[in-house]
Amino acid sequence: MSDHPLSAISGLLTTVEAAAFLRLSPRTLEDMRVTGTGPRYFKLGPGKRSKVVYRKEDLEAWFTRFGFNSTSEYRD
Repeated sequence: MSDHPLSAISGLLTTVEAAAFLRLSPRTLEDMRVTGTGPRYFKLGPGKRSKVVYRKEDLEAWFTRFGFNSTSEYRD
């Protein structure tokens, strides 16, 4: 395996890469996983320590849900 990021070889993004893509901190994405408010993610294997990855299309779909044309469209 080379020094390429996971996204370059598999189409998957690590938490750090996904956070950069969304312009959030990795900690924010971690918190969102706990609360269930963030984008869909996958765990590569069983257990608490298995690697978490994101698909770019899931990040884009999650991001699109928060697009508004007016402040009257906001919903909680």
